[in-house]
Amino acid sequence: MDGFDAQRFSKHGFGGHGAALGMRYHAHGADWAELALPYDPKLVGDPSSGVIASGPIITMMDMATSLAIWIKRNAFVPHATLDLRVDYLRPATPDKTVIGRGECYRLTRSIAFVRGQAHDGDPDDPLAHVAGTFMVLGTW
Repeated sequence: MDGFDAQRFSKHGFGGHGAALGMRYHAHGADWAELALPYDPKLVGDPSSGVIASGPIITMMDMATSLAIWIKRNAFVPHATLDLRVDYLRPATPDKTVIGRGECYRLTRSIAFVRGQAHDGDPDDPLAHVAGTFMVLGTW
């Protein structure tokens, strides 16, 4: 499918795990995508903290960086996450939506390189940084 449209792709949610988490499309550009993960008590890891657990944030960042690859390539081509490093800088603020921005900064014949960050309202105060690689399962 040529002419990948991130907003259209996301229009009906992400299905499966993404739908269960409540992930939503937020914005995109030529080589990046942003997703929103609205606060939901069912996503909280430790009820005494009220903080969204790391798993939902990792899932959102994996999908945001995947979308960035498809956007940059302008086509939906299957790929697999080889590595996604997540550096947590601070906990998410309870009751706030987390925004995840993924960017594809390089495509080779078989590998896509990505980076991104998650924040809960202020991009200058991120809660996590990510860096990763994806392997194409088809042909670019």
